Formats: sequence, structure tokens, C-alpha cells
Amino acid sequence: MLAEILEDPAVQAEFNAFSDHDRIAYIAHAKWVASAHRYQVPPPLEMDYTVWMMLAGRGAGKTRSAAEALWWWAWTNPESRCLVLAPTSNDIKFTCFEGQSGLLACIPQELVVDYNKQDHQIKLSNGSIIRGISGDSYERLRGPQFHFAWCDELAAFQYLGAGEAWDMMMMGLRLGDKPRVIVTTTPRPKDLIIDLVGREGDDVVIDRASTYENEANLASTFRKQLESYKGSKLYEQEVMGQLVDLEDGKVVSRSMFKMYPHDRPFPKFEYIVQSYDSAYTDKTYNDPTAMTTWGVFKPTDGPMSVLLLDCWAEHLTFPKLKPKVLDEWRVSYGEGREAKRPDLILVEAKASGLSLVQELQAMHLPVRAWNPGNADKMTRLQITASIFATGRVWLPESSVHKGYVKDWAEGFLSQICAFPDAAHDDYVDSTTQAMRLLKDMGFLDINPEPLYDDDDDYAYARKERVNPYAV
Repeated sequence: MLAEILEDPAVQAEFNAFSDHDRIAYIAHAKWVASAHRYQVPPPLEMDYTVWMMLAGRGAGKTRSAAEALWWWAWTNPESRCLVLAPTSNDIKFTCFEGQSGLLACIPQELVVDYNKQDHQIKLSNGSIIRGISGDSYERLRGPQFHFAWCDELAAFQYLGAGEAWDMMMMGLRLGDKPRVIVTTTPRPKDLIIDLVGREGDDVVIDRASTYENEANLASTFRKQLESYKGSKLYEQEVMGQLVDLEDGKVVSRSMFKMYPHDRPFPKFEYIVQSYDSAYTDKTYNDPTAMTTWGVFKPTDGPMSVLLLDCWAEHLTFPKLKPKVLDEWRVSYGEGREAKRPDLILVEAKASGLSLVQELQAMHLPVRAWNPGNADKMTRLQITASIFATGRVWLPESSVHKGYVKDWAEGFLSQICAFPDAAHDDYVDSTTQAMRLLKDMGFLDINPEPLYDDDDDYAYARKERVNPYAV
């Protein structure tokens, strides 16, 4: 195709007038456009839009599409400043910059003057700079300004609320005549994603694709694996690229949780348990290690309940997991004389959890190994479902969005309400073992033994008293 275009004498004359680097850039870009799917090519910059969003399934070529578009915009706009925004620093480095479909794989090497791995920055020979900033460090977006930006896996960002990653980026997108944003994401029903979809036809252009549209570039074994997910909502979302509600009709729903007001001090906790679901390895493609901290308290107008005090999920090797567990155990919850440290560290007895239990026992810490027996994950959740259904579980309310949970708890809430269609189930395991323990201890007993509040019933039920000394 390129050869045919260059046969035109006028085009050939113009092409020969280019600099060496321009010729290299145009050839590379022409090869990409000739081989790309229709949905992988962005609308022209001359069009009136702000966001080009790709809602597509896994393996549909989102990363390659964005990388090719961003470097081309940077090259055709010399001295431009471009941003790559991804959920974490590792996502920027190993996916967006150094990945097989990342920027360095797409940009011709002759055009790259410098690549600073530490600062996540690529400098091109035309003076343009592409800089990476992670979404979990969104405060670093204060100050820098850009012509173009690429947000990768936007729906997976931890900080998407008001004044966080997306807003900070948009406030810095103020250079040039028509700043543009590329959004590549597997669709998830997050508020921001729903808002962008609602703006389609206004300032947002959306291209949609399923995994199958790019199956020629995927391993045959991967294509076979997709078939096992057919019929599930996870398949519709992750493979077909459809915006679906994974939480609809699940065992636990958002309406079951109560919100603990953000402006109310912590209650007096009767008992605090930190529950760990440890991973088999620290590899990023496996489930991470997850921790949830639960405080048992007595609301003024209800039975004993639990409040989620903290949660996190990380890929940690055992040498890094142990000190983190110790740090978490030293944290106190509450104020003044009411402050309380965890009473128990609960660890599922599998994988690195076995070693963790032994190490903590040797240090004389209050640790207990948890063995779920033969019950599968769904059964474990169903056993404790009544605790959620009766409104005994409270979550911390956001100080920014009234009626919504704090941002750090959103990942927990999304996962447990989407189970078993969620991508991971680490929070589910951590939570169910904690709830089962507290239930067995009597803190969250749903069906206590009946008390005889009615005098007549009590009189009828009790045995007649006899005086043994009566004649």
C-alpha cells in the first residue's frame, strides 16, 4: 500500500523532502494503519472531540492502539508534552512503556533520544516528551501540563473520585489548541465510565470491540480458555467488552451494607480481628494477598455489628508480608482511652499463610490459623450471607461523596458484591473467614436462643419451685 502511494510523483517529491526521521516516522505509521483494525485507529485530530475511548475486551489490542496513536500525535506535534496515566507505576513501566505493545515497541528506535526508566519519560528527537505518572500518585499531576494524554485501564484506577486522578489530569490538559485524551479500558460500571459513555456524540468518541475481533493475534490456547467463561457476566465484560453490572443478583449486594458516618468518632470496639488471605506466589497474574480489619461494636439502635476499619490487597513475597503484618497489628483504632489494637490475627492456613502463622506464634502474637475445610468459596460466602442481609456489616462513609464508601474501600465492596464474577476473590476469602469466626464466637449470632420476655410464657415454662424443708 505504501509503495503504491509513493508511485505518485507529487507524493514522492513531498516524501523525499522530509527529513530522515520524518520518513522513518511516516513509514512506521503507515504500516500500522494499514494493518490495524478499524476500531484501533483514532478519529482525526481535526474533529471536535476531547476523549477517544476504547471499550474493548481482553486482548482486543487496546494498548497497541493507544501507544501507536499517542506517539504519532507527539511526532506530528513537535515540542508537545504527553502524559501516560495508568493505575500503578508497574502498569506504566511494564505495560504502557516497555510492554510488547507499549510505546517503546511502537516508536521507531531512531526517533527516541532518551528513555528515563526511573522517571518514566521518553524524549523524541523532535522535542516532544512522553511522561508517565501513576494513578495512585495522582497528587503529582498538580503542576505539569500537557497537550495529549493516555489513560490506560481507567476503570481499574483506585482513585477516580472528585479531585483525584481523572480531575487532576483534566486540569493539566491545557496546552495547544485541542488537547486530547485517549482512554483504553475493559468496561466496568464505574461512575466515570458511565458518565463518559453518556457523553458519546458530544465530546466523547467511543470505539467498541470484543476479544474475538483480534483473535488472529492471540494464542490458540487463550481462545479456548475464553469458551469456559461463556454464559457469565464476566465473559460479557472481559471478553465481549460490554458494560454490564457484575453485582446484579449476587449473594451480597450494596444495599445490605450500612454506612458509618464520616463525621462520627469511632465507637467503642469490643473486639478487633485482622483477617489475612495469603497468596500462593507474589506473581502479578495470581490473586494478591488481602487483609481486612473488622471492629465489633454495639450500635445505639441495633444488635452487635462489625465495621470495616481497613483493607488492602498487594502482591507480596513472604519476607515483605511478615513486617507488613506486624505494622498492621501495631495500629490502634479509636481515640484516647477507647483506642484499641487488634485482638486477633486470623490467617488462612495455606501457602505462605502457614509460614506466617508459625513465625507469628514464635513471636507470641495473638494469631490463629483458619482452615476452611472442604467448603468452596461460594459456600463460605453463603454461610455468612445472613450477617450481611441483616444489616450487621458497616462500611466507612466517604467525606467527599455522602452515601458512598471511602475510596480505599470501593475495591473491597465491588469485589464482594460481584462474586463469583469478579476478577479476584481475595477480599471475599478474607471477609468470610472473619465473619465465620465472629459468628462462632457469638458476636454476630443471627439466631440467639429465645428469651422469655412475656411473663405468662415465662411462668408457664419454668418449673414449680419446691421447698425441700417443708413438712
